Amino acid sequence: MLKQETDKLELKAKLFRGFGDMTRLSILESIIDEEKTVTDISQKIKQSQSNVSNHLSCLLECGLVKIRKDGKNRFYSIGDKRVVKLLKQGDDILSDIADGIYSCVNYKK
Repeated sequence: MLKQETDKLELKAKLFRGFGDMTRLSILESIIDEEKTVTDISQKIKQSQSNVSNHLSCLLECGLVKIRKDGKNRFYSIGDKRVVKLLKQGDDILSDIADGIYSCVNYKK
């Protein structure tokens, strides 16, 4: 495999790691339809505010979320509409293969 192809695959794997963590995925799902503050997100996904903030920093740095400041408030939303499309396609795929994914012993929680 050429280095350029390897680099692209490594970058793609890194992108999907952003979706592979349950907390980060929960954050993305919680802001799929509307922007929210850290407090709103942490209440919705039942995680501590500091944990959500740490994950949001990662998602922000990667470009998966964006931030809008309004006075003291910071509102987080999906950074690219293709992320919404990808999350919804994930739901479509799961509707067909959820049993296989659930029973797969190679995919750990």
